[in-house]
Amino acid sequence: MEKDKRYAVTITRQFGSMGRPIAKKMAEILGVSYYDRDIVDQAAEKLQLPASDVDENEEKAVALRTNIYSRMAYPLGRQNTTAKQDKIFEAQKNIIQFLAEKESCIIVGRCADFALEDMPNVIRIFIYADYKCRLKHCVEDLHLSENDGKLMIREVDEARKAYHINYAGYAPGDIDHTDILINSSLLGIDKTAEYLAEAVKMKF
Repeated sequence: MEKDKRYAVTITRQFGSMGRPIAKKMAEILGVSYYDRDIVDQAAEKLQLPASDVDENEEKAVALRTNIYSRMAYPLGRQNTTAKQDKIFEAQKNIIQFLAEKESCIIVGRCADFALEDMPNVIRIFIYADYKCRLKHCVEDLHLSENDGKLMIREVDEARKAYHINYAGYAPGDIDHTDILINSSLLGIDKTAEYLAEAVKMKF
């Protein structure tokens, strides 16, 4: 492999599957850039909107708006698509494509798998986990009550699915648009990250 050969890894995930920390750990192992919330900030700057304005349109927290984790969890949500939301999505899509062309990176969420579908050097990963493990994470790590954890899992998964179908045309983890599907509860955060990083190394 040529040392300057760029590649991108996209991560879509179920809520509570620890997809974000796994992606961060992968970026550390591979020595590449990691992007997530950064893309929202760049989209805000491109559209000359306050970041909070982008958050409000990009993340429709319906049931748990007061919970601090609702901000990070909900994409455009289940509301009718607006012209403003479409502009935000297009801005994010352009930013994702620019970042992937600039350097090797890992990108979480934001329909990055769809945004980079025409890029040759991409691995698209979907991370899921056993329901009990996801609920345990909500309770122990996010400090939610068990009932709130169950509600968050249901609401966030539904919102992410609706967002993905609306803009990509398919659901997260669709086997026709995903290269690797992995149950993170099988190996845990660190071992899952190591396993996936090794797969990336073998490919690129």
